[in-house]
Amino acid sequence: MTQAILAPVELDVRSPIWERLYMVAPLVLVGTREPDGSHDLAPKHMALPLGWQNYFGFVCTPRHSTWANATRERAFTVSWPRPAQLVQTSLAATPRCADGTKPASTLLATRPASRVAGVLVEGASLAIECELERVVEGFGENGLVIGRVVAAWADPAALRDEEREPEAVLAAAPVLAYLHPGRFAEIRSAWSFPFPKDMRK
Repeated sequence: MTQAILAPVELDVRSPIWERLYMVAPLVLVGTREPDGSHDLAPKHMALPLGWQNYFGFVCTPRHSTWANATRERAFTVSWPRPAQLVQTSLAATPRCADGTKPASTLLATRPASRVAGVLVEGASLAIECELERVVEGFGENGLVIGRVVAAWADPAALRDEEREPEAVLAAAPVLAYLHPGRFAEIRSAWSFPFPKDMRK
């Protein structure tokens, strides 16, 4: 049964439109080092590879410790949690205590990064270490924090492989996605995209 397509409704662009419909985004944990040497993990969903080379960026605001830490230390890490780590990932967004600490960050097991000052989340499907490339400000109160990937680690079960069908990869290592605003999805299956013949990057 085909669903009727309704006429589009014009949205009021005097306020942000992004809360008006669901949009799929990654859910990652950005790791940075605090001034006292401890480490912070902050969930982000406005995060993506930049171009086809090894650059990665995430949206943040100067009001957040993640921004201050990444720009001061000139480095950050990014970990892609598994669906089974959803609750701990969510708790990483807990506000800081009066003394500035965030005890919820300790709920996620971590290991030291190898090339930058930071930590990676144990059990993540992918984890990268980035040296700060630049910060692009001017998106309202937000900016884009951009890093160059200098080290990367992946769960073997999550890696694409010519010997394994895509369905087998997703079944073995489901992808955790954030469905903005306020929902999540666990991606266990997908279909081949109908690219035009001879399409190139």
